[in-house]
Amino acid sequence: STDKEVSVFTFEVHKDFLEAFYPIITGLVTKPSFSEEDFSRVKSNQQNYVDQVIRASSDEEYSKKALEDLLYRGTPYQHVTQGTSAGVKSLTLADAKAHFANFYGRSNLSVGLIGSYPATLVARLKKDLSVLPEKAKAQPMNIQPNTPKGIQVEIITKANTLGSAIFGGYKIDVNRSRPDWAALMVANSYMGEHRKSYGKLYQKIREQRSMNYGDYTYIEWYDNGGSNMLPATGIPRTSNYFGLWIRPVQTAAALHGQYPELKDITIGHAHFAIRMAMYEIGNLVKNGMSKEDFEMTRTFLRSYIKLYPQNTAGQLGFLMDSKFYNRKNYLKEMDAELAKITVEDVNAAVKKYMQTDNMFITIVTDESEAEPLKASLMANTPSPMSYSNALKAVLAPSILAEDEIVAKVPLKVTSVKIIKSEDTFK
Repeated sequence: STDKEVSVFTFEVHKDFLEAFYPIITGLVTKPSFSEEDFSRVKSNQQNYVDQVIRASSDEEYSKKALEDLLYRGTPYQHVTQGTSAGVKSLTLADAKAHFANFYGRSNLSVGLIGSYPATLVARLKKDLSVLPEKAKAQPMNIQPNTPKGIQVEIITKANTLGSAIFGGYKIDVNRSRPDWAALMVANSYMGEHRKSYGKLYQKIREQRSMNYGDYTYIEWYDNGGSNMLPATGIPRTSNYFGLWIRPVQTAAALHGQYPELKDITIGHAHFAIRMAMYEIGNLVKNGMSKEDFEMTRTFLRSYIKLYPQNTAGQLGFLMDSKFYNRKNYLKEMDAELAKITVEDVNAAVKKYMQTDNMFITIVTDESEAEPLKASLMANTPSPMSYSNALKAVLAPSILAEDEIVAKVPLKVTSVKIIKSEDTFK
């Protein structure tokens, strides 16, 4: 697997077949065949991904990758790891060989072993992998995301799309190596732990208002969040950003088709959902976490992170990632740090890293939704929540009263750009 800064080769084999499998391991790492047939096949798949799959398969992943394109525009981090359409098209087998020759040397190689293997395997691997050439050691890329000026939005239009998939983010100068990381983990978990129903955003947007499937926040890259329930390994990064994931909310066209009483609305739920998320994040920044919420969230996290490595491969993956961040055992160290932090530490981290004034937001939505949504965002128009009559009849008065407040939350939107789907990732 390949990410922005690291490539990972993962091998797993039953101990009885280690001897037969060993030449495959060392051969792939030290003497890849680079056959024209294999290169053409992989290149074709990659071209199909950047031209078709990313645009057609998951609007959620699409909006997330579009956000990275916006956050890192003009830097080597900008394009998705699969490349751009023109970039993949121009690749040659000679390019692949040259890249391997430039970067895949023993100075940049880390090897981890776990499971039932003979003690002699370590020395054997060191000897057999030493044939790799010595290369200049790769340095941290030190890539910085762009800084948004106010809330800058890009709307990507697709035909016949019933939902608006939303991803927002802004750079934060912190990662797993920093001492305030554990405190920020607690704040993030309280606001919107990935795929967890207790988070504030999930409760407000999904649970109380039935707007979508879930809403979460992130303090680091979360690979393939649509499929992964737990953080993946092998994707460490030196550059980082705060992320906000609002899973698809309905467009006006979708609501028109389901509820005759909503036939006159001009935009769907996207504007309100963004306001709701900003309102909750803003409340956390302003008021901080209570002692009770802090204790509950910290207790959950100390148990939850023990579930991250689901198997021996996962255990090894987290240990390898620990090395990238100059830690020895990230999960063990986080548990110890979580045990020591206070609610004051968490609220200080919130003040330092969380805000709602400056953010990039990407929205993948239907063509019919784009222009009305753009106009509403730019004019800071009130965005009252649109409920079906049946749902509104059973909502608590407190929710409807909060809706009135949220609908008028000022957003400092400074730009909204509409882009056709076919014009992305060129």
